[in-house]
Amino acid sequence: MTIRLSVCYGQPADPAAFDEYYARVHIPLANAIPGLQEFTWGPVASVDGSTPPYYAVANLFFADADALKAGLQSAEMGAAAADVANFADGGATMFTQEEVSVRAG
Repeated sequence: MTIRLSVCYGQPADPAAFDEYYARVHIPLANAIPGLQEFTWGPVASVDGSTPPYYAVANLFFADADALKAGLQSAEMGAAAADVANFADGGATMFTQEEVSVRAG
């Protein structure tokens, strides 16, 4: 079982500034979180061409609930969480999900 922490970032006032800051500052902070197995992120687009409710989504994967809990309680997560206010002027929504593979074959 894998646990995923997703962060959905709202539309920023300046997308280029968001991208630059995220790559330069926030990614290194998030990569330092203990127990982090995988970290992905990217901008989103709606299927119908309308403006999506989010600008980008980040996914942080942990081996299990205990690893997630330890990561969430770490100083490194505290630093990454505190940094969100420095670039995410469109807001951020976070949630966790237990990942269960359902693909056959």
